[in-house]
Amino acid sequence: MAGRFKVAVGTILRFDDVRGYGFIEPADGSEDVFVHANDFGESRHMVRAGLRVQYEVAQSDRGPKVATVSLLGPPLESRRNTSASPSSAVVAIPQAEDEEVCDVLSAKAFSSAVIELLIDHVPTLTGAQIGEIRHHFTELARSHGWVDG
Repeated sequence: MAGRFKVAVGTILRFDDVRGYGFIEPADGSEDVFVHANDFGESRHMVRAGLRVQYEVAQSDRGPKVATVSLLGPPLESRRNTSASPSSAVVAIPQAEDEEVCDVLSAKAFSSAVIELLIDHVPTLTGAQIGEIRHHFTELARSHGWVDG
């Protein structure tokens, strides 16, 4: 990790207080970056999904991770859903008389659910692996009409 790191801006995509880590969604659309609660120092109690951050990224054997990070301020609209409100994540689909009712998630909500599932059930995955799996699941869901957007 010698040398200077590139300063970047992003949004906290997901942060688990209990486990003490989460992921940053880079504003430039590059691969999500792992961040540990200790990286925030005394600001740890303020960290939550949707907050904007400025950070430097380093490569680790498990993928990109934060070298330094600081909170920037209130959330900006992200390309992924960071809201806890289920109503903003579900799209109403009109139904024909003989069809079952089915909620279709937004692509943002689906992506977040995939990340949550992978972290909960396969904690040994790297950030890069999680990002790649999430991308392929989202594309599959789009191709089947399971997500909107």
